[in-house]
Amino acid sequence: MDKAQKIILLSLIIISAINWIILEDQSDMMGSMMANDPVTILLFIATWTAGMAAMMLPAISPMVLLYNKLIKTNNGKSEIVQYHPVQLASFVGSYLAVWALTGIVLFFGWSVLNTNFFMDIEKREMTFVYGIVLISAGAYQFSPLKTKCLGYCESPASFFLRRWKNGFTGAIKMGTFHGLYCLGCCWPYFLLMITLGWMNLLFMGLFAAIILGEKIWSKGIWVARMAGIGFIALGLISALLQDGNILLVKF
Repeated sequence: MDKAQKIILLSLIIISAINWIILEDQSDMMGSMMANDPVTILLFIATWTAGMAAMMLPAISPMVLLYNKLIKTNNGKSEIVQYHPVQLASFVGSYLAVWALTGIVLFFGWSVLNTNFFMDIEKREMTFVYGIVLISAGAYQFSPLKTKCLGYCESPASFFLRRWKNGFTGAIKMGTFHGLYCLGCCWPYFLLMITLGWMNLLFMGLFAAIILGEKIWSKGIWVARMAGIGFIALGLISALLQDGNILLVKF
């Protein structure tokens, strides 16, 4: 690993660590989803984005390291060891922007459902709803779309071969595409974090470990499928419960 790679990897680790520290002081992220004032919404989006940085930056480090190697000058010659902070920041920033927008959609979507639908149904019925959400998330882990998106996420070379673009705008486009592929891989985890109230450091750390295993290991699809089996099993238990919801866990 050359000097540039060490700088990039250390930077990603430090940024991730800082965001984990920030999240430790923002333990009631789910409570903010019950309010609709602008300050609360902005706070949720900022905290959500920090959470995505904490969880996802270690998993995308191979992608970022390879990108730095592949950046070319205007004359098309490869730069062997140089560090490219502007293009790297653009790539990572546009990647995180995809997740920030996802957080906005989840915030308003869940707020609307919770206000207009879930408030009017009984706890027993909510248990069934949570079971369906878990089963759906688990089933997605076996879908062709999950496999395709994960293929591009766990193979940086395949991603850049398909999506390479030069320059600053290219960095933004590729970061956005990578964010979308990553969203295609990982949206079930974040749906569960929101809908089941698992937006806390314990479950975020667990999902971050699953995501890292999916993306770093060449057979990461088996990590995804094992997680899917677990979600389906929990979903079946929840859907069959008759005496209340045991899956809405908060610490």
